[in-house]
Amino acid sequence: MNSRAPLLLDRTLHLTDAEATAALAIRLAPALQAGDCILLCGPIGAGKTHFCRALIQARLAALGRAEDVPSPTFTLVQVYDGGNVEIWHTDLYRLTSADEVFELGLDEAFDSAICLVEWPDRLGPFAPANALSLTLTPDESGESRLAHLASSSARWAAVVDGLGVGGASR
Repeated sequence: MNSRAPLLLDRTLHLTDAEATAALAIRLAPALQAGDCILLCGPIGAGKTHFCRALIQARLAALGRAEDVPSPTFTLVQVYDGGNVEIWHTDLYRLTSADEVFELGLDEAFDSAICLVEWPDRLGPFAPANALSLTLTPDESGESRLAHLASSSARWAAVVDGLGVGGASR
């Protein structure tokens, strides 16, 4: 995400448990369209894959389909047929260079698919400037977490406002 552009969305939500994390993903799922990218940050175990799994399963359920949604930790990319748009779920933890993004085809998917990117720091300068950044920070108990949503895109500000999830703006 281009750090020079002003943030039009800068909100923090308190998610009480894993179900609240999934509920956020489920509410966000129907608002996504081709070209949307969510960059998921947070330590191992923060709930990034859980969020992605809930979001993908919600999109598939809306099409009357159910599918296993494994973590792409070892495959790097899992692609799902979301009807009129592909959904790319990527885990870039194992990338050693930002240039590997091109080998995966992720640069093209940013324009044509819904992209859910775990460990987006591996994108380096190739992170989409119009992405939604979602940082999950677990509390000490590991049960609840803070979800920080940020973007310089007016689209994401409108989408998140439309969810009616409240939260604190910074």
